[in-house]
Amino acid sequence: MYIRKSIRSYKGATYTNYVLVESVHTAKGPRQRAICSLGDLSPRPAADWLKLARKIEDALVGQADLLDPDNGEVANIVRRVRERREAEADSAAARTASPHAELINIDPSRVSTERHREAGPVHVGYQFWRRLELDRILTGCGLSETVRRLSCAMTLNRLIAPCSEHAMPDWIRRTALGDILGVDFDRLAEDPLYEVLDKLYPLRAAIEAALVARERSLFNLDATIYLYDLTSTYFEGLAKRNGKAKRGYSRDHRPDCKQVVVGLVVNRDGFPITHEVFAGNTQDRSTLSTMLDRLAKRIGLNEGATVVLDRGMAFDENIAELKRRKLNYVVASRQPERNRWLSDFEETDGFAPVLRAPSPLNPAQKKTSIEVKTRVADEQTYVLCRSEQRIAKDRAIREKHEQRLLADIDKLSRRIADKKLVKPDKINQAIGRLKERYPRVARYYNLAHDPQTASLSATLDPDKHAKAQRLDGCYLLKTNRKDLSGDELWRIYVLLTRAETAFRDMKSPLAERPIFHHLEQRVEAHIFVCVLAYHLLIAIEKTLLDQGIHTSWPTLRDTLKTHQVCTIVLPTSDGSILRIRKAGAPDTDVLDLYRHLAVPEAVIKPQHT
Repeated sequence: MYIRKSIRSYKGATYTNYVLVESVHTAKGPRQRAICSLGDLSPRPAADWLKLARKIEDALVGQADLLDPDNGEVANIVRRVRERREAEADSAAARTASPHAELINIDPSRVSTERHREAGPVHVGYQFWRRLELDRILTGCGLSETVRRLSCAMTLNRLIAPCSEHAMPDWIRRTALGDILGVDFDRLAEDPLYEVLDKLYPLRAAIEAALVARERSLFNLDATIYLYDLTSTYFEGLAKRNGKAKRGYSRDHRPDCKQVVVGLVVNRDGFPITHEVFAGNTQDRSTLSTMLDRLAKRIGLNEGATVVLDRGMAFDENIAELKRRKLNYVVASRQPERNRWLSDFEETDGFAPVLRAPSPLNPAQKKTSIEVKTRVADEQTYVLCRSEQRIAKDRAIREKHEQRLLADIDKLSRRIADKKLVKPDKINQAIGRLKERYPRVARYYNLAHDPQTASLSATLDPDKHAKAQRLDGCYLLKTNRKDLSGDELWRIYVLLTRAETAFRDMKSPLAERPIFHHLEQRVEAHIFVCVLAYHLLIAIEKTLLDQGIHTSWPTLRDTLKTHQVCTIVLPTSDGSILRIRKAGAPDTDVLDLYRHLAVPEAVIKPQHT
């Protein structure tokens, strides 16, 4: 389309008129056809006429201009064009109703398709975005329509094909997201995406609280058990402008990189409740109080709720904090506390087997056999857990660490013998580093340096070593709840794997790591978008699990990719070309997924151009 200027004189006066024109193919060659008279347009450079024509053309096919959404002039012209086309369509329908109506002939040999776009995954993701009412939540936080649309696009990218903000606009243009949202993303660049992160950053708490309330209502979720765990995620680069980027214990096995620690609370169904980002060198045990404050502020933390923790936070000060807040707890005890129950672990009497249901995501998976026994002491209930299958795993881990420790001891001994390490304080520092590096097995050995012979001795403590062997496959839980059996307490504790699953999903299919942002607020906003994407992921999987369908999101995503949107090009006998933008018919497996997810089959309404 383009705009043509027309000047004519009448009774001594000169009149200027602008006409919207489109080119059509006819049997006699290309011709121009006037679509609509625009009247006398306000003065503007001639170069702006083409831009106006393109905006009108995009709006006619249902694509709004993302960067200029409130153009009243375009909307008025589009309304007039559509009224004229509807009148022409009514006239054509009247002619068709008569026995002498003319039919349009299509040349089948010249029919083609163009602009194929992947639609299935973004269609499902957007439907769940709407189901969780995220658009309403973002509106309530005061975000504009443009920011809401880009937030949706960024979250769906993280869910479907995670990439950097630099690469994201190209991915958006390769999908049917523009058709679904009715937005023209052709001119989208990366800078607006960074601005969206900046606008989401201060609103994370409000968005998270509103989303949790919506999910509780939608899925009837439990609000009495909170599962808390931590992970780390590392940076590419030095991240000098991020005060939280520190080196620490890396769960990603990247001690060479700076990182941040991410704490996440989920409910018993795996839905995220709240999250927090800590400095990369933060100890697990020091984060509990902060997370409890976040929970109380964002969603409310009722007295009597149960908090489930792993052994990394099972310290006396944390237990005291939970009691002070009148909360229940189920925690895994640390190794020294487990050792005092050695005689009870060795006694077979009192252990009862736990009957375990198949995994919801892998029903064919073989489950390990678990036996539990309860004991009460110090106003706490202790659950002794013993797993036959875990014995081999614990033993293999311990032996592997022992081999590495002995190898490093041998290296240190050679350095001392070769006089490469002479000063006693330096030698003692090296011994301390070995104990710090291998805390699991170093306690079995007495390391001593003899300055007289310039040698290092490593003497095995047989009693400690034998005790460790007897405790392989055993672990200890403790709780202040007295209303549950050992079987029930064990089942509550293993729910903690839901938090581990959330971390695994955010790191793998949602690609939370590595982080390329360097600004602290961008890093935390990036992690927040990953959490939003995980809300969509767990909602999709929960919807299927409630129907007994055990399928993970990556499998669903690959199946849905076959459903696409394209433009059908129909050359007519009079030389014109009809274009119809519509989705293809979904395959049977895609249609079944749509039905189970309660997602409409129609991705978009057919659009004629």
